[in-house]
Formats: sequence, structure tokens, C-alpha cells
Amino acid sequence: MNRFTLFLFVSILLLGAGAAHAQVATPKYSNEFLNIGVGARALGMGNVQVAIADDATAGFWNPAGLLKLRNRYNIALMHSELFAGIAKNDFGSFAMPIDSSSALAVSIIRLGVDDIVDTRRLQNEYGYIQYDSIRFFSVADYAMLLSYARKSNLIEGLQLGVNAKIIYRNVGEFANAWGFGFDAGAQLKRGTWHFGLMAKDVTTTFTAWTHNVEALEATYQQTGNDLPENTAELTLPRLVVGIGKSFSFTDKITGLLATDVDFTFDGKRNVLLKSDFTSVDPHIGMELAYANTVFVRGGINNYQQFRNFDGSTSSKVQPNFGVGFQNNGLDIDLAMSRISGRDANTANAGGLYSIIISLGYSFN
Repeated sequence: MNRFTLFLFVSILLLGAGAAHAQVATPKYSNEFLNIGVGARALGMGNVQVAIADDATAGFWNPAGLLKLRNRYNIALMHSELFAGIAKNDFGSFAMPIDSSSALAVSIIRLGVDDIVDTRRLQNEYGYIQYDSIRFFSVADYAMLLSYARKSNLIEGLQLGVNAKIIYRNVGEFANAWGFGFDAGAQLKRGTWHFGLMAKDVTTTFTAWTHNVEALEATYQQTGNDLPENTAELTLPRLVVGIGKSFSFTDKITGLLATDVDFTFDGKRNVLLKSDFTSVDPHIGMELAYANTVFVRGGINNYQQFRNFDGSTSSKVQPNFGVGFQNNGLDIDLAMSRISGRDANTANAGGLYSIIISLGYSFN
């Protein structure tokens, strides 16, 4: 047994021991922060990447795509402002080929809301307001992905990949959680067609929560609620099927059209097709390139239905736009997503935009 296998074995034993003293549940949207997406190219295309990921972000989207790295050393960084800057989504990755048949990557993700005001001690025992007693805390989710990809010896052009992921979730001093799981992916190219398959949380991902009862006791006594117990979550598998096609319009103008379809099995979701067994969420994206240097992107995802005040039902989708520049190993990408906007039945003419900026650099 090598060291890596021993590490995995011990980690699973420790998590299993925690589960023995916790309530185990399979909630919908467990660890959903890992499905928001990374990289301005991907987010500008409506989160369509499973069949076409080919840079350092492939460790997140489909580790099989790491075999398409253009250079020896590859770095990707992303900063995203969600909900008008309330939440921050950050990503960093380093990827490199091991040899002509394999590659690896290490990726780190953080999604957090910082500087949340804690006013529980604002009023002292005499009824006076003490502003210097205000405290601040953060709620953040972290994940580290260890990715490995290898060419298949059985089918020509088939690429396989796997992720081992470690999850840490923190709610200030009140609660935290540790989790562990695996993803597996595959890519295949035939001519101008691209095919991809990604099985997230393929063995289910176990996350064990621990609550700080002392920090929560006073607050829960005031509200009359019961103190939370240590719990464990199982994140059920998600299957993503992707297909794409490349086009050449002229010697310098090329295009790419792709779609991903997500299959989830944790109950009915607010998506296009849903049943008790599975929910199906398709999304589509496109990319136009000039001289493989300047890129324009667009995509549609996040189809949802909602009920209006008059009782009728409407539906909406999330549009995404992006641009990119690539030269001498440097990639600069910008994307914008509108996650809410004006509806004919409401007086709200505003909207919330997510701004995504990512940088990539690769060199030999």
C-alpha cells in the first residue's frame, strides 16, 4: 500500500468514525458551492465545459481535460463577485503534464461572505448600547482538489481523470465541517466533435459538521430553539454529460458550440425536467475566436420556474456573456452573468450582476 492509498484509507476511516456519532442526512444542494463554477471562460459560456475543458481549470470541470494542456506549467486564477459583491468566489490552480500520457493538478476554491456583523453583545446588562462590542465573522466554504489524468490504452483518443477532494466549511466560531469525496471524468474527441462525461461525488461525498454549543447556547435560549447536534451530510452523485462541435468559418475565424446536461439524484429541483428519481438541467454555450487570440462568448443556463403574485407561473433563464484574450501563454478572460432582472409582473427594474475575472498563464 503506497502512501497516497494509505492517506485515503485513513481519511475514510476517520470520517466514518465521525459519522458513528452523528446524524446522517442526504440534503438537497449539499456542498452546492462546488457547482457554481470557476473560470471566466466557462462562466461566460453558461458553465459548459465538460467536453471542452483544456486548461488548468480542467481539474475542476473534468480532470480528463488536463491532457490537453498547451505548455509544461499552467496556472489559473479567478476572482468572482456574486450578488453585487456580497459573496466572493475565488479559485486558483496549478497543472502540469507528468509525461506524454498523464497529467496532474492542484486546485483550491473559496466561496465566502465576509464581515458579517455579530450584534449579540450590542446591549450590555444595564440596557446601554456598546458599539465597541460589535464583532465580525465570515462564512466560507473551501475545497482542495487533487486531480490526475491519463490516456486510455484501450480506446484511441479516450482520456480519463479523477479528483480527490477535501472540503472545509466554516461558520465563524459557531460551526465547521470537514468532508472528503471523489470525482471521475472522461473526454473523447472524434474529428470536430467533442464528448465528455463527469461523475461528481461518484462515491458520495461525506461531510461531518461540528457545532460550538457554547457559542450558540445563549442565542438559542433566547429564541427557544433546540441546540443543533453534530450531523453528517452525504452529497449524492451528479452526472454531467457534455457534447461540443468545432467550426472553421475562415482561416482566422473559428467557432465552438457546446452543451452540458446535468443529472442530479437528490430530489426534485427547480430545473427544466424533474422527477422523483432525477432532475435534468441542460445549459448551452458558444465561443467565437479570431486568430485564436480574441474570443467572444455567450451562454444560457439556470432555467427556473417561479410563481407570480397573480398565481400564474413564469420561467426564466440566466444569460451569460464573456470576452477573452490569449497571447504567448497569457489568458485574460472577463465574464458577466445577470442572475436576476426586470420581470413584467414586478416593479423591480434592477438586477444583480456577477462579475468574473480570471487570468491564466502557461509556459515551458
